[in-house]
Amino acid sequence: MAQSRLRKLGQYLRPHWRGAALGVGSLFVVNLLGMYIPLLIRDAIDKVQAAFNLNQIVVQYVILLCVLASVMWVARMVSRVALFGVGRQVEFDLKQKLFGHFLTLEPSYFAANTVGDLINRATSDVDNIRRLLGFAVLSLVNLIFAYALTLPVMLAIDWKLSLLALAVYPVMFVVVMISGNRLRQEQEVVQEELSNISELIQEDMSGMGLVKIYAQEENERQAFEGLNQNLLEANLTLAKTRTILFSALRGLASVSLLVVLWFGVGAISNGSISVGDFVALLLYVERLVFPTALLGFTITAYQRGEVSIDRIESILTVEAKIQDAPGALTLERSQVKGELIARHLTFTYPSFGGSSHAALDNISFRISSQETVAIVGPIGSGKSTLANALPRLLEIAPNQLFLDGYDITKLRIHDLRGAIAYVPQESFLFSTTIRNNIRYGVPHAEESAVLAAAKQAQIHDEVLNFPQQYDTVVGERGITLSGGQRQRTALARALVVDAPILILDDSLSSVDNQTATQILKNLSEGSDRKTVIFISHQLSAAALADRIFVMKQGKIVQSGTHETLIAQTGLYQSLWEQQKFEEALQ
Repeated sequence: MAQSRLRKLGQYLRPHWRGAALGVGSLFVVNLLGMYIPLLIRDAIDKVQAAFNLNQIVVQYVILLCVLASVMWVARMVSRVALFGVGRQVEFDLKQKLFGHFLTLEPSYFAANTVGDLINRATSDVDNIRRLLGFAVLSLVNLIFAYALTLPVMLAIDWKLSLLALAVYPVMFVVVMISGNRLRQEQEVVQEELSNISELIQEDMSGMGLVKIYAQEENERQAFEGLNQNLLEANLTLAKTRTILFSALRGLASVSLLVVLWFGVGAISNGSISVGDFVALLLYVERLVFPTALLGFTITAYQRGEVSIDRIESILTVEAKIQDAPGALTLERSQVKGELIARHLTFTYPSFGGSSHAALDNISFRISSQETVAIVGPIGSGKSTLANALPRLLEIAPNQLFLDGYDITKLRIHDLRGAIAYVPQESFLFSTTIRNNIRYGVPHAEESAVLAAAKQAQIHDEVLNFPQQYDTVVGERGITLSGGQRQRTALARALVVDAPILILDDSLSSVDNQTATQILKNLSEGSDRKTVIFISHQLSAAALADRIFVMKQGKIVQSGTHETLIAQTGLYQSLWEQQKFEEALQ
């Protein structure tokens, strides 16, 4: 697992190896100068003790030390800018990769995974990886260079005193190794609790109207308090472990300074080392204290990044269930006529609790080009499943659905969906202007096309009554519009695309029968007709269709025109009589 994470880090860094190499090279220069400067100070001290022209020697060494310190400062800045820049670049790449990957996944993935958790992974976890590839890499490389360059020089000056001073460092590494796994587990708990609280915030913000309608503010406040308390406890536990670890590391690192002071004085007295050597050893030990003590922070950053890598890769390794088949066929929109054929179409949703009945059960039909077909039936009869199957929002088995004679599973998904304008049950609008929402499918659509689609969707006159008209910002999910206005705006958005096939999945449920009937009449008339599939419970509007499919329990139980079906004893007649009775009671 650890090797797998290191490979992933290598993959993240590979596109930015030049920046990483510059940062590491600059850090090597910093440590090289950091190793040389104490030797220079040692030489200066020893020469000063034996020199007669003291001022000249001091000035020479001061100037040289200032120059080297300046070069060291510049190299340190270059290393930080380069390595932190690499971290930022990786952060950018991961966010782009995650968002692009999200766009490839089918809607069912987002139904099974909460939006709050996905957002947290795409922000907080990516940020942790950035810190890992910035701060942690900087600290770790600095530690390696510091020991590799400093330790040999210390041993050359006085190996006994150096080994005594560094005797506590193996203890420090053991402490870090013991605490590392615990830190990782505690960091994982923090990340999970942060996801939980993000999920609650996202859900409550989206459903604030429902919270207020049912007066559940206090319950939601208590639920948030519980999750927030869990996050607080997880953070305090992690902070406690970190504080104990870091304090122990600092304390052990400081012991080495005391060892040099204690034994170094005696070594000077018996002539084993010079005063310059003693000062150099003190500087070297002090030089190793900081990166060694910083090892605790480095380990924490690594543990956070390690957890976040797992959480990010758990998303990126998910393969889209609906993909282009090898050698998928290209179908230009201009070539599409709009004929749809189903042959023994069967689909069953995945069930985790055992067997379940088919949502679509051996359905066969043919819808001619430019024909308007209404699909009616009770709730749960499979109407929306059929609507989702046509543009392959569901994974349908081959040789069951055909567009103009082509098996839809053999067509490029982009071409298939480009031939279909689909208005789902939930009329989702983006938090932008009405104009931008209508031309979402064709971002550079002319104003005339936007107005024509709005008129056909029976929303134009109402938009003109708004103070800002088509520049009116609809708010998040179109909250400033009524349900019927949202649905008709979504319909106008589909009409601007001008696809050969139009699917309306109960997308006029909040529109009155008269308006819905007029909309369907507009779609069914004219020379440039589309193939229209109109799923609805509004039978008055459905009656205008060329044909009507009546569905029940995943099957088409009746098919024909309104006049034919109304004369037959069956489900359609019952639904029609029920609707007329409800209208009479209003």
